[in-house]
Amino acid sequence: MTDTAEVAARPQEAEPDPDARPPRSGRRVWWGVPAVLLPTVLFGLHALVYGRWEVDDAGITFAYARSVATGAGPVLQAGLPPVEGWSNPAWLGLLVVGHWLRLFDHGAWFGVPDYVAYPKALALLCVAGVFAGFWAAASAVSRRPVVVTVVAGTIAAAIPSFVIWCVSGLENSLLALAVTWIGAVLVRAAARGRVAAAFPAVGCGLLAALAALTRPEGLIYGAAFPLVALLLVRRGAVARTLGAGVLSVVAFLVPVGLYLWWRWATFGQLLPTTAVAKSQGLPTVAGFGKVTELVSYAGWLGVLVGAVVVGAALLRPTPVRTAVVVLLVPLGLGIVAFGVLVPDWMEQYRFATPVWALGALVVTLAAVDVLGGLRARGRAVVAVVVAGAAVLSGVGWVGAAQSFRAAPTAPMCLIVVNTGWEFNGYADILGLRSATFFAPEIGGGALAGRSLLVDGAGLAEPTIARLWAAKDWAGVRDYVLDDVRPTFFRAHGEFRTQMDFDDDPRFQADYVLIGPAPNGGGNWVRRDLVRDEATMDRLRAWAARAAADDTAQRATPRASCGDRIVQGETAAS
Repeated sequence: MTDTAEVAARPQEAEPDPDARPPRSGRRVWWGVPAVLLPTVLFGLHALVYGRWEVDDAGITFAYARSVATGAGPVLQAGLPPVEGWSNPAWLGLLVVGHWLRLFDHGAWFGVPDYVAYPKALALLCVAGVFAGFWAAASAVSRRPVVVTVVAGTIAAAIPSFVIWCVSGLENSLLALAVTWIGAVLVRAAARGRVAAAFPAVGCGLLAALAALTRPEGLIYGAAFPLVALLLVRRGAVARTLGAGVLSVVAFLVPVGLYLWWRWATFGQLLPTTAVAKSQGLPTVAGFGKVTELVSYAGWLGVLVGAVVVGAALLRPTPVRTAVVVLLVPLGLGIVAFGVLVPDWMEQYRFATPVWALGALVVTLAAVDVLGGLRARGRAVVAVVVAGAAVLSGVGWVGAAQSFRAAPTAPMCLIVVNTGWEFNGYADILGLRSATFFAPEIGGGALAGRSLLVDGAGLAEPTIARLWAAKDWAGVRDYVLDDVRPTFFRAHGEFRTQMDFDDDPRFQADYVLIGPAPNGGGNWVRRDLVRDEATMDRLRAWAARAAADDTAQRATPRASCGDRIVQGETAAS
């Protein structure tokens, strides 16, 4: 058995150590409140930099939440067949509850649209929970839990990637909450020598299930408790430890298994349509090469200093050593998940959120422990090095924040304007009560658009998802032009060139261009619906007005688009 395991197994037998955790007191516990509150406020202030921006993919979940909450079922829009076009059922559930409570998709909170306020408020609460997890872990093993919580929380709150995706309208903050508390429960159990007990086993299993129902890669955290239990197994307690591991796996599998059963019964498949479309494959060496990008983003000197202090903490026979070992397990699982996932086209490392949270906690916990064991001169040297690393990382983070603030990824309200409102106007001119619409972005369009959407990216369209997985672009063209035959058609950028609809004779015969769109795009309508030149003139006049609205929205990419996004309207209500 390793030294680490022996320390964890016999915490009561260790020699008195100046860095050992002192007895808890009620007064000391109350210090956790300001320790959690301070970095939460800093996170909120950082979030203000990105205004009311939410990514269009969040709009897909918003649209499903509206459908479920209003009784239409698990559909993107009322009138479409059930399709699991989301990959975050736990987050979707929170949005549905918000809709039922009239906190979401009903109006404004003190002048802020609730489709902005509610998801961002949820994110702020989840992040406060993340920092509470920092406190729970630090107070179990460190003499300075306030310092650990404030510093680790401040680091997380300063990382643009962490803040951006937590307040994007997506589920990142909930995933970070679940994963951080897996680490906190494990640290507290190890500090008490109770890793093989039922409570931490079940708790970690249920938290891992929450992670799995928040993001598909969250499944990997089901391994966290069994791995830690094996690392810290006591001599003579192997059977009990194995039993706790089985208990944790069962607690994980029951909720996940129930959801998988519902998915199969409802949609007839084991994977969500989003996963099929993204064609997630087996891990590759190139995939894990992405991890070096995270190191560069965090700052090479900062990561090097962090690695050194973590290594130094592992050499010190204190309770912090075991805590660091324990936390490295879910952190390592998070890094593996990031490496396995297909690279995401969105900026700022959307899938790295748990890595930033646990990384900040591990490094800070280790650094505070190591500094506590140094003399004044050693502390001064380390402080200078850490300050230099912080400055270099901070410069990079400021640049990343400024860049994203100037041009945030796929604003949902931009899609509301140019995919929802714009095409509602075309339908009005043509007198269409029902229409179909093929487009590559669908979040804002599903919320605002009257036409039934056919998702060109396949996230909410099973046939196209399978064709995307096979990279069968000719098959996409055949399916869309021969089977779907949508009323309206929108394409731009790489999507337009990749799909190559323009050169298809069927497309040229059946569709007429209404007008160009930004990013090398265009908007088309079925030729047989344009009765005369006067109708085309009206369509193009509306296109010119819509282009002006598009330009105005692009000029304010962090702005919202009205107090409510009402389906079928042509402008903000």
